[in-house]
Amino acid sequence: MRRLVSHQPSEATEMYLRTVLELEEEGVPPLRARLSERLGLSAPAVSEGVARLEQVGMVVLQPDRTIALTSAGRERAEHVMRKHRLAERLLVDVLGLDHEHVHEEACRWEHVISDRVEAKLIEFLGNPTTSPYGNPIPGSVPAEHEPVSLAATDADEVVISYISEKLQGDHEIVMQLRERGMWTGAQVSVERGVDGVRLRADGQVVELPDDDAKLVFVTAV
Repeated sequence: MRRLVSHQPSEATEMYLRTVLELEEEGVPPLRARLSERLGLSAPAVSEGVARLEQVGMVVLQPDRTIALTSAGRERAEHVMRKHRLAERLLVDVLGLDHEHVHEEACRWEHVISDRVEAKLIEFLGNPTTSPYGNPIPGSVPAEHEPVSLAATDADEVVISYISEKLQGDHEIVMQLRERGMWTGAQVSVERGVDGVRLRADGQVVELPDDDAKLVFVTAV
């Protein structure tokens, strides 16, 4: 019996590529050390994985050691990210899953949604442009104003645009932001301290250390 050989990228390949794209979105240099942190893999394992991606033309290792997506690598990364964020919309909008559990579940779904199902999801969900966390869905209409990290803005009044992929995995922070009305689309006041920021809205307060504030993206009012 002849063996059927799949030419589809492996789940590991897709995770590497999506994580590079995720780091780019957050303005974090996509170094192998950052991939190791995000994926929970050893440095040697990540170096080997990146080398394989370079061999098949998905990434290029730059002189400054950052990882750059090739056109083929970016296309695949956006392909996976789109399925991930469409899955998040389905899980929240249709199934009513709590936000603090959605990101983790979508990480599983993104690898098994076929292109045919993706097209049907886009149609069924009304061609959404953002995930439930406010992240742009690749291929949708771009925002008029590029959001910036909460830690990088000088504005005292901002609208929360989206929550980064990394912070979506922090159940406690997600619940705090949701329960206190400081979710995507909400206007909040920003107070800066020595080690973080304090957000205020409608009498509610959320305090974020700098490391978390870097992962919330906002636009100035």
